[in-house]
Amino acid sequence: MREKVHTDRAPRAIGPYSQAIDTGDFVFLSGQIGLDPETGQMKAGVEEQTHQVMRNLQAVLEAVGLDFSHVVKTTIYLQDLNDFQKVNEIYASYLQEPYPARATVQVAALPKGALVEIEMIAKRC
Repeated sequence: MREKVHTDRAPRAIGPYSQAIDTGDFVFLSGQIGLDPETGQMKAGVEEQTHQVMRNLQAVLEAVGLDFSHVVKTTIYLQDLNDFQKVNEIYASYLQEPYPARATVQVAALPKGALVEIEMIAKRC
């Protein structure tokens, strides 16, 4: 099984990729940035972008009947690692223990000038 996942409650893919791919046991969510799906505009500042990223990811998870409790791995990409604490606090407010495994890296640039991008892997229980 390999099904494309799409929801209008998250920004549509802006390239040759899917919002997520559902393999049955696992759902691989593409990285989300702080785009508001209703306006297509980037939220201002790393805090607002992080909240929007998490709402976008939540919408994709909900499109396949899952939520953050199903997430087993995340990767966070930051334009500036000095934003780590702010992003970490917001990220943690959406999740519960046991927290997913995670990597966080600083990158030279992100699409559309985003300050943060997060991708996830979720597993059906």
